Amino acid sequence: MSTTSGDDPGDLPHMDAEGRPRMVDISAKPPTSRTAVARGAIRMTAETLTRLLEEGGAGKGDVLRVAELAGIQGGKRTGDLIPLCHVLPAVSLTVEVEADRELPGFHAQATARVQGSTGVEMEALTAVSLALLTIYDMGKALEKGMTLEGIRLLEKAGGRSGHWTASP
Repeated sequence: MSTTSGDDPGDLPHMDAEGRPRMVDISAKPPTSRTAVARGAIRMTAETLTRLLEEGGAGKGDVLRVAELAGIQGGKRTGDLIPLCHVLPAVSLTVEVEADRELPGFHAQATARVQGSTGVEMEALTAVSLALLTIYDMGKALEKGMTLEGIRLLEKAGGRSGHWTASP
């Protein structure tokens, strides 16, 4: 059995020495304030963007608000969706979706916060992904070739590793 702690940045803490999956043991880590911000985009034709904004998702409702709500809901369920991700209680999630006519498409940004023993990067990334997938779902009757792009972590703060910001 492996006793690898995952403290070495070269370790893959979700795998034991035999390559079996495992939950990372966070029981000894003190709770701290943790924040993560993620962002991504969905690209489409200008015509699809206009129709989604003006016609409410091809008759399915307010695209921006539905996508934001879906992102929050998805971020809350991260521990259920990703097998080795911890289930975090009382995660605070905000998701903002905005249209970008130059893209053309939408940008989604999520901020996740928790007072806990592990980070909320996965919750922020999941929230962005679900918001963008919801836009795809609402617009797929108009355009099947939409693409999700650039989903990434922009910033994380808290915990043992401290503050990190992505390169531009």
